[in-house]
Amino acid sequence: MKIAVLDDYQNCVKDLDCFRILEGHDIHVFNETFTTVDDLVANLIDFDVCVLIRERTVITEALLSRLPNLKLISQTGKISNHIDAKLCHQYGVAVAEGVGSPVAPSELCWGLIMAARRHIPAYASHFSNGRWQQSGALGLGRVLNGSVLGIWGYGKIGQRIAQYAKTFGMKVLVWGSESSRALAQEHGFSVAATKAEFFQTADIISLHLRLHPATTACVTENDLALMKPDSLFVNISRAELVETGALFRQMSSNPTKCAAVDVFESEPANLESEPLLSLPNVLCSPHIGYVEKNSYELYFKIAFENVAAFLDGTPQNVIAF
Repeated sequence: MKIAVLDDYQNCVKDLDCFRILEGHDIHVFNETFTTVDDLVANLIDFDVCVLIRERTVITEALLSRLPNLKLISQTGKISNHIDAKLCHQYGVAVAEGVGSPVAPSELCWGLIMAARRHIPAYASHFSNGRWQQSGALGLGRVLNGSVLGIWGYGKIGQRIAQYAKTFGMKVLVWGSESSRALAQEHGFSVAATKAEFFQTADIISLHLRLHPATTACVTENDLALMKPDSLFVNISRAELVETGALFRQMSSNPTKCAAVDVFESEPANLESEPLLSLPNVLCSPHIGYVEKNSYELYFKIAFENVAAFLDGTPQNVIAF
């Protein structure tokens, strides 16, 4: 059977230790991104198995209906909104799910918080151009110690971020579902009484929510407007959690506020598609929360093992209906 690995932007999958799991199979790794159904069909029509890197390719009915040879989709990480496993099942395509880990995205989040709060990228950029101790219009950075970190969503990543904040001498304020707030209180952290209080009180706010209909655009422009004049807004979860255009409007009209984001509504993002990249008070990273060696080895090991098991006639981790 022919196996396709999609959207390997950095051409690194073949160098992973776990790639040997599929040794001997007919496997092709695509480094480019196919942006239309026609392009996807033209390149995948002969393949029996597709390995997806997170949500980089959306699996639609229009695509499934034109891939008659496709028998398995093996997902790196957990299934999300980019794929409807039930719909795949209707087209005779099995979907095998992988595993996730909160470690890499949590560390990336903390790196963004520190870099944005101390304006490290701006200082480094100016220094490389011969300007000593200059951050442009951003001015002086700020320490984390003693400030209030607001965490919306107290799941696995939110809990790790809370512990990082505790280590750095920060006060933690949690907002989210009733169960999330109850768990945060059990762990000794404060919770906000209302969403408005959450946005008004925190010096830094970090989102850690899954995207689904109830959370889509849950952060509005009015929420962002409540934040302090020198606040920092961080989003490594999903861009669609924030009302479309709201973050750009707030950051462009309030240059003393800052943001750090790792996710965008249209990915791969570029200067033409993403206006946030043009703002000096917004630190943007190219959706690299999970993009590091250990995570790739973990995600692809399970995804490749799921493929091998399927090809051997002993499917595992397949979503059942």
